[in-house]
Amino acid sequence: MELEFSFVVPVYNRPEELTELLDSISCLKYERSFEVVVVEDGSTIRSDEVVKRYSDKMNISYFYKDNTGPGDSRNYGMRKAKGNYFLILDSDCILPPNYLGEVERELEGDFVHCFGGPDTAHPSFSSLQKAINYAMTSTLTTGGIRGKKKAVGKFQPRSFNMGISKEAFLHTGGFGKIHPGEDPDLTIRLWEAGYNTRFFEAAYVYHKRRISWKKFYTQVYKFGMTRPILNRWHPQTEKPVYWLPSLFVIGLLFSLSVCFLGHPFYLKLYLIFFGVILFDAWYSSGRIKIALMSVFAVLVQFFGYGYGFIKSTFYIKILKRVPEKVFPKLFFQ
Repeated sequence: MELEFSFVVPVYNRPEELTELLDSISCLKYERSFEVVVVEDGSTIRSDEVVKRYSDKMNISYFYKDNTGPGDSRNYGMRKAKGNYFLILDSDCILPPNYLGEVERELEGDFVHCFGGPDTAHPSFSSLQKAINYAMTSTLTTGGIRGKKKAVGKFQPRSFNMGISKEAFLHTGGFGKIHPGEDPDLTIRLWEAGYNTRFFEAAYVYHKRRISWKKFYTQVYKFGMTRPILNRWHPQTEKPVYWLPSLFVIGLLFSLSVCFLGHPFYLKLYLIFFGVILFDAWYSSGRIKIALMSVFAVLVQFFGYGYGFIKSTFYIKILKRVPEKVFPKLFFQ
């Protein structure tokens, strides 16, 4: 089929971020036409004036709706879009000029109904953003599940940089009400419906992540809480590897305890691991400050995800509680 692309961007109280994203979209090196659909998800700080400034630069439309979460807002945008292939982006992303060309090249070479691309840090990002980006994307921390080609088997696209055909969207109904976790849930349902997913290595985005240490902890804590819920919904996808952050934290606390009792061996193993993280982050960033912050970001990531995973597992696996009732803040109505 002839590809007709529609960017779908949900936004919530972030007009400055949307401005940067639309700036980058206006600079895409792509000769064919495409559209941009912006969905304002009940924001109190609206982005309609931002969209108006780009109306003469691209085919762009703006919709305001009540706050129902990012997943439902993406579905809303895809129902409004006119294209036959939807490109889902978070509003805190910036596109390189060749992004759309790379997507088209991949799809024309080996068409797939759903793809995901990696994220990386732009040179202009702050040290905090770069450190968190390292923690979220390094093979040493996440195993490459967010976009390292050599580390990825059956790739699960993430909704900050994701493409899905109109056919696959209509067949599955799109994203569910859970957040976070709506993207792996959709991917699993796509697989169950017979659709494949693929990783487009060159279709990367700069993921800005305007975030603090506290917000980062809350984010990864919620990631940990949603995984047992997804395992309950899709038991065939449950893997022992999801326990690793929790086991890492338990092991670190144990190592600290026995170290105080005169047995430092286990703690030395952890120090070796953090040393590897430090030098890998230093090598990739070129700055010792970012490397040191990356070590702390990994600690925050593992503690947040690990605690959330254990807590959610206890309520769902042991107490057999209904996720929507025990964790209502993870679900939009």
